Amino acid sequence: MPYGLGIAKGMMVTLRNLVRKPVTVQYPEQRVAQHHRFRGEDFVWYEERCTGCASCAKYCPQGIIKIVTSPSGEMTQEGEKYHLDVFDIEIARCMFCGLCVEACPYDALHMGSGFERARPRQSDLVISVDELKASAKKPSTWFRPQLQDRGYDPFQPGDDVTWQDAGREKTIAPTYEEMLQRWVQGR
Repeated sequence: MPYGLGIAKGMMVTLRNLVRKPVTVQYPEQRVAQHHRFRGEDFVWYEERCTGCASCAKYCPQGIIKIVTSPSGEMTQEGEKYHLDVFDIEIARCMFCGLCVEACPYDALHMGSGFERARPRQSDLVISVDELKASAKKPSTWFRPQLQDRGYDPFQPGDDVTWQDAGREKTIAPTYEEMLQRWVQGR
């Protein structure tokens, strides 16, 4: 490669972008449309689905999820469900990888779609269990194909997802007839 050819190619890229119209958005008056699979700073947590197993806290590489539980005496036939005393997510250190969401066996934790959570103090960047309970139930469709398949958009107003619709069991679990065919009649 002749000397200076790389510099000439780089300058051509600069000149091409020099004459291009800039893409500037006057935020917050104007907003760029977000993708429905955007993993935002908010978390969506369904208390009805959570058993307090702490799988999300175990799989978090940063260790930002703090869970303190006590036996509740509920659902002893299916397996113990714990009473959550503390469920805090420290988003100041969160890298939004989503491993906690993938690790949840009951689909109780979802990535949210918000991004405007800036605070002046780091101590304000902890999402408590009370805040998780009161937050809007607008999960991102990241790692949730059942939401994406039904055309759910987290940015549409009034389109909250109930805890019954948040799980994957409707799309991956076999029906009673399928189980009967496979395990009883198929043998």
